[in-house]
Amino acid sequence: MTDLLYLKDSYLKAFEATVVGHDVERNGVLLDRSAFYPGGGGQLPDQGALWQGDTQFRVSKTRRGNRHVIDGELPGIGSCVRGELDWDRRYKIMRTHTAMHILCGVIWRDYQASVTGGNMDILSGRMDFEFERLAPEVIAEIERKINLEVEAARAVKIELLPRETAFEIPDLIRTKINLLPENIQVVRTVEIVGLDLQADGGTHVANTSEVGAIKISKYKSKGGINKRLYVELAD
Repeated sequence: MTDLLYLKDSYLKAFEATVVGHDVERNGVLLDRSAFYPGGGGQLPDQGALWQGDTQFRVSKTRRGNRHVIDGELPGIGSCVRGELDWDRRYKIMRTHTAMHILCGVIWRDYQASVTGGNMDILSGRMDFEFERLAPEVIAEIERKINLEVEAARAVKIELLPRETAFEIPDLIRTKINLLPENIQVVRTVEIVGLDLQADGGTHVANTSEVGAIKISKYKSKGGINKRLYVELAD
């Protein structure tokens, strides 16, 4: 089992690890520990590099199952490497992911609308909600409210809880369908203190003030009561 360092520390930029296997089909390596996020929940996978002395092995993508896809030759099994994340890219993704939780938290708190889908890019994303209707004045109101939560500088806390304990928390699963597989017995929660608490496996900033200004760039109906909101963050 790989020690997934990002689960406990989203700010870890570099780490030491041992290569424990190769994924020949995808030209990837498996590590005994890793701070690279493999993607999931709408969040992009990390990029960066592995270093063995002065030799760089570029990590073009990280996949689930501890697969670090390498551009070119692979470091040997059993070798010690230093992993370094593309930190500028990762930090922007962290800001984006937390922005999406702010949006979700405000809409759940004030409008009781469930999430029906979502996806993120770097400094932008979209999220779908169950709204009967959305008027321009409501969108303006939501944008004002989410930026007030950024200005409130709310702490963002991570916890690992037994599944039974986690599911005693009301409204922990904010999506319309519970996407947590039955085999997951430890649930990671992300709490924006005073606003939002959700089960989540991704990486986040430690305080909402780090997100920066959030703009709802557009919105549209996706049919029925599904409404899609697009957000953008400043660089």
